[in-house]
Amino acid sequence: MYNEYIETACRQFRTLIEEQIARTENMEQSAPPKDFSSLDQITVGVIGGDGIGPLIMEETQRVLETLLADELATGRIALKKVNGLTLENRLSCGQAVPDDVLAEIKSCDVLLKGPTTTPKGGSLESANVTLRRELDLYANVRPIQIPEEGIDWIFYRENTEGEYVLGSRGVEMPGRLAIDFKVTTEPGTRRIARAAFEYAKVNGKDNVSIVTKANIMKKTDGNFSRICHEVAADYPDIKADNWYIDIMTANLVNPAIRKNFQVFVLPNLYGDIITDEAAEIQGGVGTAGSANIGDQYAMFEAIHGSAPRMIEDGLGDYANPSSLLKAAEMMLRHIALTDKADRLAAALTACADQAPTGFADGPTCREFADLVMGRLQAL
Repeated sequence: MYNEYIETACRQFRTLIEEQIARTENMEQSAPPKDFSSLDQITVGVIGGDGIGPLIMEETQRVLETLLADELATGRIALKKVNGLTLENRLSCGQAVPDDVLAEIKSCDVLLKGPTTTPKGGSLESANVTLRRELDLYANVRPIQIPEEGIDWIFYRENTEGEYVLGSRGVEMPGRLAIDFKVTTEPGTRRIARAAFEYAKVNGKDNVSIVTKANIMKKTDGNFSRICHEVAADYPDIKADNWYIDIMTANLVNPAIRKNFQVFVLPNLYGDIITDEAAEIQGGVGTAGSANIGDQYAMFEAIHGSAPRMIEDGLGDYANPSSLLKAAEMMLRHIALTDKADRLAAALTACADQAPTGFADGPTCREFADLVMGRLQAL
């Protein structure tokens, strides 16, 4: 009765394994990281996305045009609008990232991206997941800072593996069962671990927390933990400790210990969940930026979604652009414009208590951008 399903599943699983083996070989042969400080021109792809995305992107771009006026005038920086990464176009093409849009994206050095909507059900993959895979953006980096509580966290989430790399390619036996797949590779884990420990070393941190569920997921998470500890051996001045994801979610809301954490490294799904929790502690997902970094490309985006309810309720103009502005700050640091990033960070901090609330009784997105630009000009 089930033989046909089983045979089909076995053939599909073989294909998936072959693809992942090829992917590990490609990782081992990758080119050295791009040196942005040596480029004559850096092209920043600007992608509005869906829902509130185009609204917060418009204001973020205005802020960047103020901040980077000299670099834009000389051609050192170019802002390039990339069209077509909308839900309507993706559904029409039947592709998470249409081929022509991906070609435009690959002509850029870095991306500043608004949130995109992923439809529920069906086979259309998340645009973010596709871009992370196609551009090999293996490190999702999310900083969280609450100075008054002594919290200065940074999360290194593996970005191209785990449950997400094959999330739309599981096996289903209608009416009986469904199976999805989780992937952990040696080179994929080694490079995210190296990125986390290098950050700790360069920034004077002495602790990296490895977060898994290795007591249950013994093959995938067990290997993730093992490889992280092998990398840790190259950093004798940095303590590497182990935590399970369930207790770590509790630790982050425990004021007695949470300020002791510094750098986190963790697999894809756990990182996705726990960084939203951390952002909420900071003040909400609207306050946190996100970097997706690879050796040749990088993508910077708001941590939150496209907020379709705000659009439906006519509140889009009151969306908070802080998360995307924070992402822009991270982008500036990545392309070696540290002084510009510092100015933007200072302006955002000074204006934080005047940020939009998402409701009509608060400031608009545009009014907040005007405040930030005014502060930039005063710095």
